[in-house]
Amino acid sequence: MTSTMPDPIPTSRSPRNRVPEIIFIYWVIKIAATTLGETGADMFSQTYAVGYGLTILLFMAVFGGVLAIKLATARYRPALYWAVFTASAIVGTAISDFIDRTLGVGYALGALGLLGVLLIVLGWWRQTEGSINVEVIRTGRAEGFYWLAFLVANTLGTAAGDYFADDLGIGFLTSAALIAGVLVGLIGLHFLTKVPGGILFWLAFVLTRPFGATFGDLLTKSSDAGGLDLGTVGTSVVFGVGLVAAVAYESRLERARPPAR
Repeated sequence: MTSTMPDPIPTSRSPRNRVPEIIFIYWVIKIAATTLGETGADMFSQTYAVGYGLTILLFMAVFGGVLAIKLATARYRPALYWAVFTASAIVGTAISDFIDRTLGVGYALGALGLLGVLLIVLGWWRQTEGSINVEVIRTGRAEGFYWLAFLVANTLGTAAGDYFADDLGIGFLTSAALIAGVLVGLIGLHFLTKVPGGILFWLAFVLTRPFGATFGDLLTKSSDAGGLDLGTVGTSVVFGVGLVAAVAYESRLERARPPAR
């Protein structure tokens, strides 16, 4: 699912694109990164008993550090991009858990509030830049809006996943299966209808986050809670290795691309 907004072809004088093309490998890596974000945040906040607040501070610092490097890099580099994204996924998970559990806001109200924040960020982005095209980002300011929207969307996706699995009482497996079904439906809309690609992208972006969250919980939570009890540490390591392998593959594809004219 890609954005359909036209953009001029880069020339030798135009800035290079800072973000990846939205193709199949993007969604594979994103699901791996969001699942790692769920298991990684739970590993620090719960398994290692660091707590949500300290986990947020720790990974917000990591997110801010790698984001500063990313914003200073005027081209797309897969490893750096996905390092920023994974940090945002971990921070988003911890923020969502802090809002919903520590502050007692609840999953439903928390998700609605975060949806409102996301719409505000997208509106602000569009008003400032004239477009919210997620496939073509050529300035640092536009990329700043891009990552702010991604951070909010990751947090929203975590709250939505917890709402499905816990508040609705349908469990991790059923939640993951239902969300996967909706994602397949969005793929069908992309290929069979003229629904704007930007709308489909944000729907898919938000929904892959609760899919990763519920799938991660299915793997790590105890059998009493409806999970497979594989533990957060081992699961995080497995998804971390898979993420590195997928990013290495994408980096090879990126190097093989012909230079833009």
